[in-house]
Amino acid sequence: MGQSVSTAKLTSRRDCNRSQRSKSKSTALIGQMQAEEAEEVERNSIDGLSDIISVLPDECLACIFQSLTPGDRKRCSLVCRRWLRIEGQSRHRLSLNAQSDLHPHIPSIFSRFDAVTKLALKCDRRSVSIGDEALAQISEHCRNLTRLKLRACRDLTDAGMLAFAKNCKCLKKLSCGSCTFGAKGMNAVLDYCPALEELSVKRLRGITDGAAAEPIGPGVAAAASLKSICLKELYNGQCFGPLIVGAKNLRSLKLFRCSGDWDKLFPLIVDRVTGIVEIHMERIQVSDIGLTAISNCLNLEILHLVKTPECTNVGLGSVAEKCRLLRKLHIDGWKANRIGDQGLIAVAKSCLNLQELVLIGVNPTKISLEMLASNCQNLERLALCGSDTVGDAEISCIALKCIALKKLCIKSCPVSDHGMEALASGCPNLVKVKVKKCRGVTSEGVEWLRTNRGSLVINLDTGEQLDASASDGGGAQDNGVEFPPMVASQIGAPSIASSSTGRSTSHKLLGLLSGMSLVACTLRRFGNSNGSSQS
Repeated sequence: MGQSVSTAKLTSRRDCNRSQRSKSKSTALIGQMQAEEAEEVERNSIDGLSDIISVLPDECLACIFQSLTPGDRKRCSLVCRRWLRIEGQSRHRLSLNAQSDLHPHIPSIFSRFDAVTKLALKCDRRSVSIGDEALAQISEHCRNLTRLKLRACRDLTDAGMLAFAKNCKCLKKLSCGSCTFGAKGMNAVLDYCPALEELSVKRLRGITDGAAAEPIGPGVAAAASLKSICLKELYNGQCFGPLIVGAKNLRSLKLFRCSGDWDKLFPLIVDRVTGIVEIHMERIQVSDIGLTAISNCLNLEILHLVKTPECTNVGLGSVAEKCRLLRKLHIDGWKANRIGDQGLIAVAKSCLNLQELVLIGVNPTKISLEMLASNCQNLERLALCGSDTVGDAEISCIALKCIALKKLCIKSCPVSDHGMEALASGCPNLVKVKVKKCRGVTSEGVEWLRTNRGSLVINLDTGEQLDASASDGGGAQDNGVEFPPMVASQIGAPSIASSSTGRSTSHKLLGLLSGMSLVACTLRRFGNSNGSSQS
């Protein structure tokens, strides 16, 4: 019996040892499994972070792409097929080298960029451009096109413009320059594009000169939606007369170097078009007769008279007397001395809302400048260029009287450091002064002004060449006067570029930040949905 008891003890001891050994083995196995699981979870999390972009919606990626530069967009499109597709579908602006070898690539280009609404077709003047068949094919792929720019497409004819107009009835803006289609092509656009709001035409060679010229307009667009017309360097610009007269909703009319007697046309225009707020005339045949007619545009706010030597104080006085809402007035007198104190005094008496005044090649004296400064209390931007009568006394008068003035530009005037000294205590709201080609103003005088008025931004250009209005270009801006608003890809053979290259850095940053916030929001939403599904 004692033997059996000892045997039982040995057996129980062995079972206990076995259970302990098996328990330790299982514990070690479980620990190993947990470590492997932790490593796998960590690997999955790392893989998820590296591949997080793949779970972003297409709309989110498109928003990011739109904030990138054209070069970066092209590089992103090479990452994968999905990015290539999204980049193409999210591009709304497209600029193509419109040479003849573009034609066979049109289907592949617009199958990728199928959401384009703003298209530019530009050809080198020495190359053969696309023709009617290519433009018609483009219009079939871009039926939602709202803007079209044509440059040096000399092989386009009236037939091509007709086919385009029939397919792109949503067109709102057309700009064409150095093209050779004629009046029939232009009339086709006006008839088949009722939503057209802006029309800009420069050097349209297909328009016949003389009495045999076919009239352009008015068309359906003129009666319905046309608000802006800009004509540049046309041999017979007056063939657009029916269009201008028939554009009942016209608000802006710009005429640059267009031949013909415009004195005969302006009375007809103002008699039927009553809502014009902006008129820009440069180097056209117009006199006081035309200005007297323009004076009946009672809603006129912006007037540019650039190198129109037949316009005098009498015509400007007529405009000033009736157009009391005038806010911006630019005059390039071409040193003809036809506009001076008399016309400017009339402006000072009647145009009390004047905010911007640019005088080039005009010789105002202290009399007119003092009256302008006293009466036009909202005058914020003033430019005096190429004036022989604007000296230190006139600048001192401006400094004393122009309380609201924010920007002042002086170019090629007999001003000295004494005039600059007057600005140290005057014009309390002055933000920026630009002085160019004024021999009497020295760097020492400007430095003194900076020292005494530290918040003032001063640009000094002491160029020796004195020629205030020698350029044949764009009037005030040729003389260095530019007042911005105060408030207010390569694929195969053809060249493709985005027109967004002019965006400022701030716009790009804002776009990128908005894209990043959209990404963050999407990721949070995606993470929450995953967490809820796992729970």
